[in-house]
Amino acid sequence: MNKISGRSLAFREEKLKGAFGFKGNTITELWHVVCRLETQDGTYGVGVGVQSILWSDPITFAAHTPAGGNVVMLAITEYALQCLLGEEMTTPPEMLQRLCDMIYPYARQVTRRPDLPKTFVLNALVPIDFALWQLWSRLHGITSFDSVTEQFCPSLSIRQKSLGRIPLISYDTTKDEIGELLDTGTALLKIKIGSAGRTAVDYEGMLEADIKRLKEIHTIADSYTCTHTDCGKPLYYLDANGRYDSLERMQRFLTAAKQMGALNRIVLLEEPFPENKMLVVRDLPVRVAADESAHGAEEALERIAVYGYGALALKPVAKTLSETLAICRAVDEKKIPCFCADLTVPPVMLEWNMQVAARLACLPGMNIGVLESNGEQNYTRWKDLADAHPLPEAEWIHPEKNIYYLTDDFYNTCAAFLPIPAYEAWFRA
Repeated sequence: MNKISGRSLAFREEKLKGAFGFKGNTITELWHVVCRLETQDGTYGVGVGVQSILWSDPITFAAHTPAGGNVVMLAITEYALQCLLGEEMTTPPEMLQRLCDMIYPYARQVTRRPDLPKTFVLNALVPIDFALWQLWSRLHGITSFDSVTEQFCPSLSIRQKSLGRIPLISYDTTKDEIGELLDTGTALLKIKIGSAGRTAVDYEGMLEADIKRLKEIHTIADSYTCTHTDCGKPLYYLDANGRYDSLERMQRFLTAAKQMGALNRIVLLEEPFPENKMLVVRDLPVRVAADESAHGAEEALERIAVYGYGALALKPVAKTLSETLAICRAVDEKKIPCFCADLTVPPVMLEWNMQVAARLACLPGMNIGVLESNGEQNYTRWKDLADAHPLPEAEWIHPEKNIYYLTDDFYNTCAAFLPIPAYEAWFRA
């Protein structure tokens, strides 16, 4: 037996370039968390996570100051590390499931939320899950991500040669910035809708602002052509983050999109409704994707079968790699398009998303794989964060005209399993 005998935790605040608006609110910084786990034989693994309180639970976000919300999530991560001490090291998915069962009562207590979304807990467990995967890979002499897929998700078998970067258009992204992204050949824009309106519950004001914003973006994008979409024009991936309150209001937004000529360019509409008010979306004239409401495999299958969702956003960087693999296995027979969405993570975490995204089929309407990455748009220290990647000069880390080119080295050696000295140094500072 090889038991967990040591653990460490550290965090840093990473400032954003400006107010980052989504879910009807804004953030100006994100806390980066690093965990270190060690077994009795001295083998260790290090994992990095980004806490996103607003994304994982807007209610908890609103109940605290920004720092307070981060402290609450960090307390859950710390408690989970305590629970791991003395536990036998098995597979990361098995250990994650045990952890979830152990820490949920504590998480509900510390957040004072009896109905705390599972996504909040999973977000807190991301750095631990990644540390477990790195530890597992070292205990078994594994260097390639193929060993993960072969054992835990054989359906992830495609090998894309390149991935188109999906940038994020938030509430505050300027016209000039949108134009600059399109100038580089961007094929798919992720557009945040569900703005706050005049107040957080001003749904008519939100709808009016969303229609105006989409028209503004479509007017700019419609003059561009690109080679990576079937229609030869940039496509749109709209993320409502659960902000719409009714099918009727969502239909009015999509009717306006049709009138301005943008409807046939919407390849995805993500999370239009809050998860505590799920609605059937089969009759909406666009493909609807689940993200934070699909906490795990069971919820993902329910979104598809009961509510008519037609795509899934996968988030190893937000809901753990272990849970992501379980979701992929569960929905494989459904032939539902999947894609990897970002959580404004640094390159060392983007590597995990990239390893999954590279093995997914192209989205309908696209002739290239895709990967959302908006960290460069938002972090003030992006270059420093990029330098902290285990292979900072690897060609697949730096996109060329918003394309990540994947080499044999990318597939043969998973950088996520390599030592990450820049983050390991946090424990010596």
